[in-house]
Amino acid sequence: MTRLSAVKPSGHVQLGNYLGAIRRWADEHGPNDVFFICDLHAMTVPHNPGRLRALTREQLAILVAAGVDPEVACVYVQSDLVDMHGALTWLLECTCTYGEAIRMIQFREKGAGQTSVRLGLLTYPVLMAADILLHGTDEVPVGEDQSQHLELARTLAKRFNHSYGEVFTLPRAVLPTVAARVRDLSDPTRKMGKSAGDSPGVVYVLDPPDIVRRKIRRAVTDDRAAVRYAPDEQPGVANLLEILAACTGTSPYTLAGTISSYAELKESVADAVVETLRPVRERAAELLADPAELDRVRKLGAERARTHARSRLDAALEVAGLR
Repeated sequence: MTRLSAVKPSGHVQLGNYLGAIRRWADEHGPNDVFFICDLHAMTVPHNPGRLRALTREQLAILVAAGVDPEVACVYVQSDLVDMHGALTWLLECTCTYGEAIRMIQFREKGAGQTSVRLGLLTYPVLMAADILLHGTDEVPVGEDQSQHLELARTLAKRFNHSYGEVFTLPRAVLPTVAARVRDLSDPTRKMGKSAGDSPGVVYVLDPPDIVRRKIRRAVTDDRAAVRYAPDEQPGVANLLEILAACTGTSPYTLAGTISSYAELKESVADAVVETLRPVRERAAELLADPAELDRVRKLGAERARTHARSRLDAALEVAGLR
């Protein structure tokens, strides 16, 4: 069974990305799993090429540093197979209707109010479908915000198979394992996001320990002075308890009963986050300082991905009349 997951280099990897997904990938990955940096997806909005290149390498380094073994699973950068992803995207765009594309919720939300919307923002769900179908993916862990895109991939696979011949596996959406709900430290009503720039409420995986501690010490709490796990009433305190629980493998309810002040809570969270991120940060720094090794890992992943996808793309091109 092939499972596929991706991370987009739209910003630096932050604590929520690590606790919510990357750590789980490292713990659970197997030889048939595929992980990739979807740098092509980061081009649907204006971007800086140098920054995109740097973020792509950084995210590859973090995946490996976190424990996603490139000798076991297939770990690659999407643009290293741009010819294959691009070719299959075109086949699927010629299978997709305008109505199906325009109905994508994320396009309507992100394009709302813009005077100039890039065409890539409309068509990237088809690229996402190509990403999934290219590898014969059986399962894709998706949140609610991506479920519509997975359903489009299924629709296009069915239509292509019916029109030309059985080539594509129909992927199944699976709910990710329940993970930490990490909120912005300065505004716990919103998720911590890697696109937030230099927000003081976002802890990045590669932040030095002193920066991590400073951000957590400045985290928003409230004036109740009571350490309780009550997300609706005390979202800032609950966020800190959930982060501590995710780092220590303990229930936030249990932790709330062992901590007597906000200062103690913040110090405990800071200690736990620094130690949780330390091995990842240190190993990622080693990889980023060793371009030859990171290039070797990247080349290995590209070769494995290309081998894995070649026969499927060839079959699709043939039945569509292009070979």
